[in-house]
Parts: sequence; structure tokens; C-alpha cells
Amino acid sequence: MELEARATDLLQRLIRHNTVNPPGNELAVQTWLAGELTAAGFEVEMVAADEQRPNLVATLRGDEPGPVLGLLSHVDTVLAEPERWTHDPWSGDLIDGDVWGRGAQDMKSQTAAEVAAAIDLAKSGWRPARGALKVIAVADEENGSALGANWLCAEHPDLARCDYLINEGAGALMPVAGRDYYGICTAEKGVAAFTVTVTGRPGHGSMPGLADNPVPKLAPVLAALASAKPQLDITEAPQRLLETLGAADLEALAQLDPLMALFAEPMLSVTFAPTMLDASPQINVIPAQAGVHVDCRTPPGFGRELVEQRLAEVLAGVDVEYDVTFTKEPMVGNSSPTESPLMDALARWTAAESPDTTLLPLMLPAYTDSRVWRDTFPECVAYGFFPQRVRNMYEAWPLVHGIDERIAASDVGLAARCYKAVALDLLG
Repeated sequence: MELEARATDLLQRLIRHNTVNPPGNELAVQTWLAGELTAAGFEVEMVAADEQRPNLVATLRGDEPGPVLGLLSHVDTVLAEPERWTHDPWSGDLIDGDVWGRGAQDMKSQTAAEVAAAIDLAKSGWRPARGALKVIAVADEENGSALGANWLCAEHPDLARCDYLINEGAGALMPVAGRDYYGICTAEKGVAAFTVTVTGRPGHGSMPGLADNPVPKLAPVLAALASAKPQLDITEAPQRLLETLGAADLEALAQLDPLMALFAEPMLSVTFAPTMLDASPQINVIPAQAGVHVDCRTPPGFGRELVEQRLAEVLAGVDVEYDVTFTKEPMVGNSSPTESPLMDALARWTAAESPDTTLLPLMLPAYTDSRVWRDTFPECVAYGFFPQRVRNMYEAWPLVHGIDERIAASDVGLAARCYKAVALDLLG
């Protein structure tokens, strides 16, 4: 309970630092964390592209060479509207066992658990028998990571380098067909945003017969995109998910657990989400063209070529001429192997702490800062894992970026115990 109390106190104090990004203003919270970790015996460095937005790396070294385990988090948050919350989003209040506030789920709770575990180890006199333990807290994740993970790994690779990395992305309990699983994020999708444009002939809105309005031409394109079921492109993580759950395919998973199938479906293929429309800037003008902007997510390792192929298949029945323009060069997703010493260590902790629960490899349909470490250090095994039991994944996920964000203090303690055990397991 002492570790849980330390982690809970750290989380409350983290939340009371308002780090809504933009502007972030992470300096104060990073300076405070640096003091806590330095006092425990860590070597602490703060480096920054913007002096008000530093990144922190705290290192506890062993006497012998060995693997480096990194505990990663970001300390910035999205905005919050206090008038819509039951409690002040920057109060950090502990109410009926829950810590309330912006960042309680995403992801100051993980910062608190990682720092609490690291301080507990260091203050006990423990040092790695081999290798090193790093606590890495970055800025700017919620606004693209340009000043955070991207800059840190590009400008200070030796400081950021890890062999194993634990970050956000999964971990809340997932009940499936009467059994309990902890999701563990081993892969993340890429992004390939594009615009589909159709053309016409402009004219006055009062005389539509004299023009060729492109807006109605978008209707079959939108319908095709909205109902798209692209051909499956199954990579390692979702394949392991299906195997672990004993489902041969998505249809079998839907029979086993329809909600889990809904969650798993975007892991198995390219996804197309039409999210924005462009047409006339004036209501009385029939435009020369109309377009739909599409948020497209791709399986790890795939980029523009696969997107173009799957899009052509989805729009094959649309009898409209269209052009496709990529908003920017697609960002290719990446993954870590589902079998590794880090997975083994997490499995041993799970068996000891929650023997009725199984680890479930999965792919995040979005992405986190883990992708930067995998891209920069191809040998780095990076997983997203923050275990929670009080609220399962379906209950916790709506609180992320949502109103009344909160987390059970006991789950912050659970995660701290996990990170402490894994450090001892991997580093000796």
C-alpha cells in the first residue's frame, strides 16, 4: 500500500499542474519531477527545443552492461471545460477511491505509476545488476510530438535509446466471452490522409440547370467510403489476438463476442473515415468542384501503395470520375514482435498478480510516441501497457479526453507494482 499511496500522491500533484497543450507549459511539472527523481538517486537530464517545454530523462545505472528499460510517458494533456465537469479538472481530488482530473487516464496516471515504481526501487538501495532503468517524460505529445518524442530521439538519441520501452496504448481489463484479458499494444497503425475530389461546371445557384453541380456527385463516393469493408491485411498483432481468443477470423470472433469484434475490426485492414467536406464558399454559387477529406489508417508497414489499391477496390462501383490527392506523405505505422523478453516479463507479472487474466497482444488503431522509438531504434521493443482492473477497457476509454476523467487509485498502484516487478525481472 505504501507504493500505491506514493503513486496516488504523485498523480494528484501531477494533475494540479495545468499542462493543457497548447501551450503545454511543461517546465514547472518537469522541474518538480526532476527534483523527486534526483533526490531518489537518479541521474536526471532535461533537454528542450523550447526552454518552456523540456523533456526529462532520468537514469539509474547498473555496474554491468545490459539492457536498458525505459518507462515512457507524456506530461501534457488536452483541454478541459471546467463548467462541464462534476469536479475541477485540475483539482486532483481523491473521491470515493478515484483520482479526478484531466490526465487521470491520459496519461499522468502512468507517469505517476512509473515514477513511483522507479523512486521506490532507488530509495530501497536497488540498482540494476546489469543495464539501466530510464524514466522518460516528454512534452508535446498531444500536439504532434514535434517538441517532444520526435525532437528528443532525433537530437539526443543516446539519451533516449532503450532496448525495451513501456508506454501508453493498452492495459485496461478486456472481458471476452467470460474470460479476462489485459490488452498489450504491440503495434500501431499509420496515417494516410487524402482528399477525393469530383469536378463539375460552376454557375449561379438560382439556375442549377445551366451548371453541372459536383456536390451531388459526391454522394456515391461518400456512400462507398462509409460502408467500406476493404480486403483484410492481417499483420502479426491482430493475428495473435485472434489466435489467443480462439477465433479463426473476424466472423468467428463476432460470434464469440460481438463487442470485441467491433473493437478488433479496424486492426485487420485499412480503414476509411470521411470526416470533412469542401464545396462552395457561398450558398448561391454552384462550385466547380467538391471534395471529401478522408482519415485513412493503415496496418503497420504499409503506406501509399496499399491505400491506393484498397481505395480503388472500394470505389470500383462508383460511376463518377474523381481525383485522389494525399494531404501529405503517409506516415507508416510500425510494430514490435509479440514475443520478446519484455513480453515474458509482463506475462510473469500477470501470472503472479492476476492469475485469472491473460495478456492479449493487439494493435492500436491510432498511434503513440512508441512509433518514434521503433522508427529511431529498430531494435527497441516498445509496448503500450497500463493495467487497470476497476474499470475495464470499455468503461475507461470514454474517459480519455472526455468529461469527468478519473481513475481508481488502486489501479495506479497496480500499474506501479507492475513496472517495479518488470524492472526487477529484466534488470536483476
